[in-house]
Amino acid sequence: MRIALLGTRGIPANYGGFETFAEELSSRLAQRGHAVTVYCRANNVTTRDRSYRGVRLVLLPTAPHKYLDTIIHTFLSTLHLLFRRFDVVLYCNGANAVFTWLPRLLRMPAVLNVDGIERQRSKWNTLARSWYRLSERLATWLPNAIVADAEVIRDYYARRYQSKPHLIAYGAETGKLATTEALDWLGLQPNEYVLYVSRMEPENNALLVVRAFEKTSLDKKLVMVGDAPYAEQYIRQVKTTNDPRILFPGAIYGRGYRELQSHCLAYVHATEVGGTHPALIEAMGRGCPVLFLDTPENREVAKEVGIAFSKDETEFAAALEFVAGMPSEQLQSMGRSALDRVRQRYDWEAVTDLYEALFRSLTGRTDARNPPTAPAASRGSPTDGHRNSGSQTPFRYSSVLDG
Repeated sequence: MRIALLGTRGIPANYGGFETFAEELSSRLAQRGHAVTVYCRANNVTTRDRSYRGVRLVLLPTAPHKYLDTIIHTFLSTLHLLFRRFDVVLYCNGANAVFTWLPRLLRMPAVLNVDGIERQRSKWNTLARSWYRLSERLATWLPNAIVADAEVIRDYYARRYQSKPHLIAYGAETGKLATTEALDWLGLQPNEYVLYVSRMEPENNALLVVRAFEKTSLDKKLVMVGDAPYAEQYIRQVKTTNDPRILFPGAIYGRGYRELQSHCLAYVHATEVGGTHPALIEAMGRGCPVLFLDTPENREVAKEVGIAFSKDETEFAAALEFVAGMPSEQLQSMGRSALDRVRQRYDWEAVTDLYEALFRSLTGRTDARNPPTAPAASRGSPTDGHRNSGSQTPFRYSSVLDG
């Protein structure tokens, strides 16, 4: 099949989860013999090569503006592909729903990965939130099919719009890296630091993580990995800490990112908006013990294998102290459970299988509004929100901690 992917910043991935998704999915589809094109933003992708990992790259300009970047680049990419011939077109980001009818005019089926409920992000103004709200509705009837990467998001569209998104999870690699170059660069020792990785925006609660860690007496480091465009004021607030245990190395990608996951004492995940968060399952795939903010989306991914905490700084600090005081055997057991969960439910090959099956169903002119059944490797378990009633601590934890 000839497949186009657009709506992300492009590949090689150097920004966030959608870019990693674009790289991992497109390269695997190319390995299977499909002709895959990824549209990239010229102000983001550093390579000027026209191919990467077997995928054709098309670099187009955009406007480096908080509210226009995605829309302008996707519009230009859509115009470009209308003069080509693809068998199927995959759009990323629900904000791009408005463009998905254009390739359909030329009998190119369009699929839209809606991501999370973006209008809930505090970084957007009223106009942007209104656009995302409109885009949610457009997503249910303009593209041929829509994809949700989490049960929570699928159920949201089903309940609010009586729609039936395809449920295809995000993927992650598994296994630890033995190398420690990133640790050496930062002056870190294995298992002597807690890791946080995210774009530093208010809904990702970087400030909460810093303030909670400040309340602890841990003889450990906290490594705050991440950055964000258009969030300078919030990032300055996060970095006002005087705690010498807290490091801010900025955004780290590639091997360095994977090394930091592979050797941390624990990984902290504090996002509260979105679907399946890539950094969470990537950390689990490295065998990290994880602490996660107690939201439906995060529970869906890590409920049975991680420790949940609330936005209360004192409770969060107690959770950090608890994990740091766990015996090494218990920490290792917790990490193995997280890794096994990723192998069972978030395998990239299984994810690629489902996208490939969906694309084939569309090019075969079958009814794509009746989604294929996902195998266990990419289906989530129901999120009932129950808490561990046996916990004697001020936070919830899984029975995996009992051995």
